[in-house]
Amino acid sequence: MNEQLNPLFTPWKIGNVEIKNRIVLCPMGGTSLFGWMRPNSFDETSANFFLERAKHDVGLIIPGIAPLKDPILGRWLYKNKKMFKKLKPFMDDIHKEGSKLFVQLTAGFGRSFAITKPLVLLLKCKPLGWLCKPFINASYLTASPSELPSRWDESVKCRQMTVKEIKKIIEAYAKTAKLCKDAGVDGVEVHAVHEGYLLDQFTTKYTNFRKDEYGGSFENRYRFAVEVVKAIKALCGEDYPVSLRYSVTSKTKGFCSGALPGESFHEVGRDMEESEKAAKYLEDAGYDMLNADNGTYDAWYWAHPPAYMPNNCNLEDVAHIKKFVNIPVVAAGKLEPLVAAKAIKDGDIDAMGVARQFLTDHAWVSKLKDGHPEDIKPCILCHNACFDMAHYKGVANDESLKEVKSMARCALNPMTMNRKPYNLKRTKHPKKVAVIGGGIGGMEAALVLKLKGHTPIIYEKSNHLGGVWVEASNPSFKERDKELLEWYIREIRKNGIEVHLNHEVKAIDDLGADEVIIATGAKANKLRVPGNEFAIDAIEYLDGKKVGKEVVVIGGGLTGCEIAYDLHLKGKKPIIIEMKNDLMAQKGLCLANSSYLRDYFKWQNVPVHLEAKVLNIAKDYVEILNVDGKKMKIPCDDVISCIGYHPAPVIKKSRHVHIVGDAKEVGNLRTVIWGAWDVCSRI
Repeated sequence: MNEQLNPLFTPWKIGNVEIKNRIVLCPMGGTSLFGWMRPNSFDETSANFFLERAKHDVGLIIPGIAPLKDPILGRWLYKNKKMFKKLKPFMDDIHKEGSKLFVQLTAGFGRSFAITKPLVLLLKCKPLGWLCKPFINASYLTASPSELPSRWDESVKCRQMTVKEIKKIIEAYAKTAKLCKDAGVDGVEVHAVHEGYLLDQFTTKYTNFRKDEYGGSFENRYRFAVEVVKAIKALCGEDYPVSLRYSVTSKTKGFCSGALPGESFHEVGRDMEESEKAAKYLEDAGYDMLNADNGTYDAWYWAHPPAYMPNNCNLEDVAHIKKFVNIPVVAAGKLEPLVAAKAIKDGDIDAMGVARQFLTDHAWVSKLKDGHPEDIKPCILCHNACFDMAHYKGVANDESLKEVKSMARCALNPMTMNRKPYNLKRTKHPKKVAVIGGGIGGMEAALVLKLKGHTPIIYEKSNHLGGVWVEASNPSFKERDKELLEWYIREIRKNGIEVHLNHEVKAIDDLGADEVIIATGAKANKLRVPGNEFAIDAIEYLDGKKVGKEVVVIGGGLTGCEIAYDLHLKGKKPIIIEMKNDLMAQKGLCLANSSYLRDYFKWQNVPVHLEAKVLNIAKDYVEILNVDGKKMKIPCDDVISCIGYHPAPVIKKSRHVHIVGDAKEVGNLRTVIWGAWDVCSRI
């Protein structure tokens, strides 16, 4: 192991509880030990998930939020004693591995609850909401400090929570924490004065207009969080550790409007001056640790950093707030291990918080400790499976019910929290399988086949592996995509998989294979307008084709917006043309990712023409029909077409021919990788 990483593997304490190292598995939605979006019950899948990671050197584990009152049927968690009986032997197993575990308990979401279309209907139609109340109480789920607009649909008003409801929640915190303590849980974490969740909404002025004891003054706004920890300590004892999930600053300009790194803005939430006071106030109230980052759901990219956010994005603020408290402080947010280790050594933070990397590679801590960081499969911050709550104009959260119930999956690792359909078994009938195409889909298929005991052989017509991922990972903010590509190529070599480069397959019969997998990807759609020869494809640009200063990007989906972002970072002047009524109006694209780019374009005044139709392209302009029905010529030096792709399988599907990835159906990395597993698991 690199000696500079040593501080990560030193012990520390939260109260009287000693943790063996400084790596904290932070909570993620969908990993609750008590189930999620189903009548509360002990979740064996989550339990196995955490036990597997405990076996790989994790110091402190904090599972995903446990709602004090179940979202389905509305049962209080502390009334289900059966679950806590199952929790005790699980805690014994965790302790045998040398890890500690805190259970995170949530008061709720308030206006941040990611309402889907059915819930919007229940909230807007009061009689229907009343009828469904015994099964799912949408009004309670979204109840907020004051009447507020929903983060996901501003036309929905979230009602004000009553004092009686607040008192019930405080009581539930204490009773549930006591059951956790009795089951051997090492501590609890209060969720949260963090990320714009319910307790956080009580603390910030832009979301709390109450006139009673829970609104107005600083002390009143923080009263809810203070009374929670005091109630827990009164029932569990002063020495029982209570952590607080905490956002140092809100980074928020207003409802549905976040502030980006480097942006000058007026903070409507918690600014640093208030945070310095609040952190000490919360410590004095009884909290034993701050599990910290930044942001709210209005500035969601701080707490769930996409690729565009800088590395270690929250470290400076978290390190600053540590100066004002005497309790341990954990920092999270795209942290690099070497940077975190130095910060711990210097006393700037006490531990490194990591979440989604544990979804991608359960053994990454052991690999780091054993001196093999190159073997770690990197999380690329896509949120395509772990947190794919998409929101765009006219649509609240477009997740399906299946996706809502199945968060904390991983686009790059289908087995994460999903072993039943992807529990691969060694084959008793090994086959020779030709894989045509050496992109991500082809390489993933080859690795899965090898894992099953088959003999895969990759045929790639170019002189390198990676397919379009090579070009897609070229922008400066795609460093993790590059790491992923390098990981795949190393794994292909390590597994001794035969690869034929510069080999274009003309006929599959010549390959002598028992089965054939087609992974030849997709081709770019072409604009059907006069002058389309003046436009270049996205891949051409990403491959290094030079463009001028002013560049029209046709297509405001994710590809087009990322290219516009890349152009702007390079000092160019992009202009985006999109036929829909919003940018990145696509299912499965997490709001944390899309809102960053939307906010960036607003901040930098990047011209965006929505509901616009391209009429023709010339050498130095693009003519469009804008939303007002008027023709408009946009001067430019170059045009980049980002209007999507269509499958390009070189051979049609048949009994022994299988098609995977974009060659079958154009999607994202999740559909490519999961699709490869779907096919290979049946061979």
